[in-house]
Amino acid sequence: MSQDLSRRDLMAGAAAAALAAGLPASALAQNTGQTPRLRSAPGSAYDVRTPKLEKVRLGFIGMGARGPSHLDASMNCEGVEIVAIADPHVPSANKGAKMTTNKGRPAPKLYTNGDRDYERMLGENKLDAVFISTPWDWHVPQAVACMKAGAHALVEVPAALTLEGCWELVETAEATQRHCMMLENVNYGREELMVLNMCRLGLFGELLHGEAAYIHDLRWQMKEIEHGTGSWRTYHYTKHNGNLYPTHGLGPVAWYMDINRGDRLDFMSSVSCPARARAIYAKQEFPEGHERRSLRFTCGDLNTSIAQTVRGKTLMIQWDEQLPRPYTRHNLIQGTRGVWGGFPARVAIEGVTKEFESWTQGAAVGEFFTKYDHPLWKKLEVEAKRHGGHGGMDFVMVWRIIYCLRNGLPLDQDVYDAAAWSAVTPLSEISVANRGRSVDFPDFTRGKWRTMKPVDLNN
Repeated sequence: MSQDLSRRDLMAGAAAAALAAGLPASALAQNTGQTPRLRSAPGSAYDVRTPKLEKVRLGFIGMGARGPSHLDASMNCEGVEIVAIADPHVPSANKGAKMTTNKGRPAPKLYTNGDRDYERMLGENKLDAVFISTPWDWHVPQAVACMKAGAHALVEVPAALTLEGCWELVETAEATQRHCMMLENVNYGREELMVLNMCRLGLFGELLHGEAAYIHDLRWQMKEIEHGTGSWRTYHYTKHNGNLYPTHGLGPVAWYMDINRGDRLDFMSSVSCPARARAIYAKQEFPEGHERRSLRFTCGDLNTSIAQTVRGKTLMIQWDEQLPRPYTRHNLIQGTRGVWGGFPARVAIEGVTKEFESWTQGAAVGEFFTKYDHPLWKKLEVEAKRHGGHGGMDFVMVWRIIYCLRNGLPLDQDVYDAAAWSAVTPLSEISVANRGRSVDFPDFTRGKWRTMKPVDLNN
């Protein structure tokens, strides 16, 4: 028997892996290159322009870890009205209301009667946009409900956990002509915006390779038992094995490479190392008999995925939320003339840096920020530093959303970005379960990527 899997053998193995991982049968259909029959027009959620809004009426679903940041940033933007907050955790909802009144604004309506009370919020209020900051499993149903209610969906990362969920977001955004933006805040960091500007100016030459990561020791979240991110996120590490959180590193590099805008992700291979760190941590930090000690963690401590685009560019995507290691997102982009690498920031460009064969870094790299800071960052730098949020990126992202809605402009990230970047998670699960065999990315734009233009943050 040949050591190489035939396509039929591979799909049979992928099907078994999907069943083991709890993935829907429709997710496997996408891996064969098939596209579901959508009732919406291909690519019709690209460049959506809605009527200008003198005032943006906002709702919020979820006021836990991320909701307060979006609320605070929104209240520091002109032309915003805080209408309603939905959160079944009453203390969190009350916290959001107090934040609002402390700013001298009217108290928002609160919806705290269970997990689905956001539906009543959507039915009783005319909302222009809704920030969704809830556990991952709720992102797709809540974003879909918002769009069907006539509100733009601004959903936290990842936007979806399954390919089926990605397609549902795409079809709903296309059918309703409402924006569905995944709130990838890292795209608005100072370094990421500057590197995007350098890419646009051609400093690195033709872009060939990128590296993206989310390496962040979050074992401490396991101590959040009754409430907080760890109270629900911990269980995902017992059910899935792949890259569970790909977008913080991937989002900026996808912009550098014009993914979905002249190129698109084609296929990917993924492997995971053994799962060890969380079980060790549980034994160290929790007493005998504690529920956390009995959990069987199946998600590898570090996942590495290698992707290639239709145009031939390559991309490494890594994820690790449990090993003892300094924080990094890599943020590396390599072109024919030079390279930028993050964490720490460093650069080497032929004919530009003094010593090309070694990195320009430390104080010397500051000259690049001075010279190549993105116009958007320079415009908002003072306010970004004043209002904060991950070094100012949170404020810049929300400001940009409000600005675009008030001026009838398309949002910087669309539903195709949300789907393509989030798809890394389910695809990595299938690949890991099949010894790293490659899996195809669905073309969520259905061919529109060929004519979609690069993101323009200067309008």
